[in-house]
Amino acid sequence: MSFYKYKYIKDGEEHEETKEFSDKASLYASVRANNGSILSAEEIKSKKVSLKFLSFRKKIKSQEIITFAKNLAVMVDAGLPVSRSLSILIKQSKNKKLITVLESLNISISGGETLSKSLEAHPDIFSNLFVSMVKAGEESGKLSYSLRIIADQLEKSQNLSRKIKGAMIYPTVIICLMVVIGIVLMVYMVPTLTETFKGLNIKLPLPTRVIIAISDFLIANLLLTIGTILALVVGFLAGLKTQRGKNMSDFIALHMPMIKNMSKEVNSARTARTLSSLISSGVDIVSAIGIASNVLQNHYFKNLLDDAAKKVEIGELLSASLSNSNGNLYPVFVSEMLSVGEETGKMTDMLDNIATYYEGEVDQKTKDLSTIIEPFLMILIGIVVGVFAIAMMLPTYSLVDAIK
Repeated sequence: MSFYKYKYIKDGEEHEETKEFSDKASLYASVRANNGSILSAEEIKSKKVSLKFLSFRKKIKSQEIITFAKNLAVMVDAGLPVSRSLSILIKQSKNKKLITVLESLNISISGGETLSKSLEAHPDIFSNLFVSMVKAGEESGKLSYSLRIIADQLEKSQNLSRKIKGAMIYPTVIICLMVVIGIVLMVYMVPTLTETFKGLNIKLPLPTRVIIAISDFLIANLLLTIGTILALVVGFLAGLKTQRGKNMSDFIALHMPMIKNMSKEVNSARTARTLSSLISSGVDIVSAIGIASNVLQNHYFKNLLDDAAKKVEIGELLSASLSNSNGNLYPVFVSEMLSVGEETGKMTDMLDNIATYYEGEVDQKTKDLSTIIEPFLMILIGIVVGVFAIAMMLPTYSLVDAIK
C-alpha cells in the first residue's frame, strides 16, 4: 500500500486528493468507479510512510494510545481541526513508531477521510472499540467527549490488567528462583558432599541416594536439562496461544478455586465498562454488545455476548439475555442492575456502577490473593529446604549408629 497525490475531473470540476491505494491501477479504478477521470497521479515517497508497516511490527504501548486520545480531545475541544491537532502531536511525540502512525493519519485526513476511517487502516494499534467510539463521536458532533471517554476506558482497563498481572508476579519470581537455586545446589554443593560420603564407607539412606542421583544426572546433562526446561516453558506459552490452549485456559479460569470468582468479576467489569463507554458515546446497544464481545478474552463470555446481541436485536432485554446464560457466567448482581437501568432509562449509569463495583472487588481480591499465596510459598520453600537438609544429614546419623 502506498499514498498517492492525484488530480481528477468529475462533473466538469477539477479535484485534488491524497489517499492510500495498493497500486496505481487501484487508484484509476476507484476514480473511474466514481465517474471521474484522472489528470495526474504521483506516489508520495515518504521514507517514514513507506516504512510504516515495518514500524508496526512492534506494538505501541497502550499508555501512548491513552495519552494520544487525551491530548487530541483537549485540542479538538479547543476548536483546532483534527489535521492541525495531529501535526502538533507529531511534533510532541518522541516515539518514532507513533510518529509514523500519526503522519499516516494526517495524510489520510488531509485527503478527505474521516478520523474513524483513517484509524481503521491501523487495526493493530486502534481497536474496534476505539474506532467505533470515534465514529459515534463524529456522527454526534461530540468527538472530544468520545475521545475523553476512550482515554478513561483504556486507562481503567489498563489498571485492571496491571493489578491482575501484579498479583502473579510475586509467586512466579519465587518459583523461578527456587528452580535456579535448586539446580545450583545440585550441581555445585551436592558433589562436594558426595565425595565426603564416599570416604565414610557406609550405606547411604534412600533420600540421600535419590538426591545424589539427581545431582549426577544434572551434572552429566546440564545443558539438556536447561534446554528441556526452556522448551517446556516456550511450549507452554505457545500452547496457550493455540485455540485449544485458549479454550483450556478459559475453562480453568472459570473452574479453578480461588480464581474462578475473580475471573467472572474481571469479565463483568470489562463488559460493563465497555458498554457504558460505547452507549454514552452514542453507539447503538446491539453494536455495543458486539464490540464488547471483541474486547473480552474468555471465549465463554464472548459467545454469551454474541448470543445476547442476537436476542437484543429481536427485542429481548439485555438483562434477560445475561440472566438466562448457561453456567451463570455473569453474577446475578449484573442482570439485576441492568434490569433497573432498563426500567429507569439510566442504563449507562447502572453499567458504570457495575464496572466500578467489580473493579473494586477485583482490586481487593488481587490483594487477598497475594496475601494467601505468600504463606503457601513459604511452606513450600520450607518443605523443599527441609527435605534437602534431612537427606544430607542422614548419613551423619548412620555413621554415628555404625560407631556405636
